Amino acid sequence: MSFRFELHTTDGSARAGLIHTDHGVIETPVFLPIGTQGTVKSIEPRELEEIGAQIILGNAYHLSLKPGEEILRRVGGLHRFVGWKKPILTDSGGFQIFSLKGLREISEEGVRFQSHIDGSLHFFSPERVIELERAIGADIIMVLDECAPNPCEYEYARESVERTLRWAERCKASFSDRPAEYEHTQALFGIVQGSTYENLREQCLRKLVDMDFAGYAIGGLAVGESASEMYDITQFCAEQLPPGKPRYLMGVGTPENLLESIERGCDMFDCVLPTRNGRNGMAFTSRGKLTLKNSIYKEDFRSLDPDCSCYTCQNFGRAYLRYLFQSKEILGMQLLTLHNLSFYFSFMRDARNAIRRGQFASWKANTLGRYQTDPVGLHN
Repeated sequence: MSFRFELHTTDGSARAGLIHTDHGVIETPVFLPIGTQGTVKSIEPRELEEIGAQIILGNAYHLSLKPGEEILRRVGGLHRFVGWKKPILTDSGGFQIFSLKGLREISEEGVRFQSHIDGSLHFFSPERVIELERAIGADIIMVLDECAPNPCEYEYARESVERTLRWAERCKASFSDRPAEYEHTQALFGIVQGSTYENLREQCLRKLVDMDFAGYAIGGLAVGESASEMYDITQFCAEQLPPGKPRYLMGVGTPENLLESIERGCDMFDCVLPTRNGRNGMAFTSRGKLTLKNSIYKEDFRSLDPDCSCYTCQNFGRAYLRYLFQSKEILGMQLLTLHNLSFYFSFMRDARNAIRRGQFASWKANTLGRYQTDPVGLHN
């Protein structure tokens, strides 16, 4: 089965469809849990499958440092190495590299950087990134791009976009010249950059569309701009991207962000929030967020969220979960991570169903209305 996208239903600009890969079909809109180093922190692959994960995200930068591409080649790719039989997407690592201020140097050829682990020197060119992502073997792989900081002067953003486009061309050529290393299809996505400047976004987008990638990501958002700026740029890009290709909004992921971006026509999302916050004692619920380390939960024996049917909510109360974090027990991180991801997957499943019914706008308004209530008194 080759990679393809089927757009099944639209409701306004919101879309529901299917992404076909050799490792399974992905229903969209979809949330990708972050498995940067080949593992979604604090949760087992078995549990991920049980709660409805359709695809996980890895990162070429981190995987190139540990375990390294030769290990992945010997075992037959990341799917086999981590025991995950469903689809995987890998980011090129561009965002991580450009976050290494003082430890990287950008040139036309690529990026030279120091490892955050041991200070060793490495070089990522567009061709090198494709070679690495072929070795990793993810179903969906991303081009090397430059993620401009925020705020960003127009001239810097313009030069960054032009470099990103030249790198995208080189990635596309290298992808065509270098066959897949394993027995499954890989799809290459382009990344639209341009900071908050609409004319630069449009320039980048149109040239990427001319290159005919399998899908398109909107990058460089959620890096310090206001929510209204983020939504405006998201809508501006989504309106011009090909309707027959998946649209991936990178690194965006509060529940509010997801609903606003689905309404603007995006299909794929990833964010560290549900897992990172879970490891730090914060739960997402249908009525808002709970910070379980707070003393008000010391004798609160209710479940996290009566509307949630996950293992955590069905078996444990808030007081016990708080106790686990106060006692620094690993189980607390595991149970909250499992709940938060269950919440996100259920959230996206409900969004898909609302789009299919033609009721997304009313469902969104009702869902956000409940989400913004005070969770402390949740279902008194």
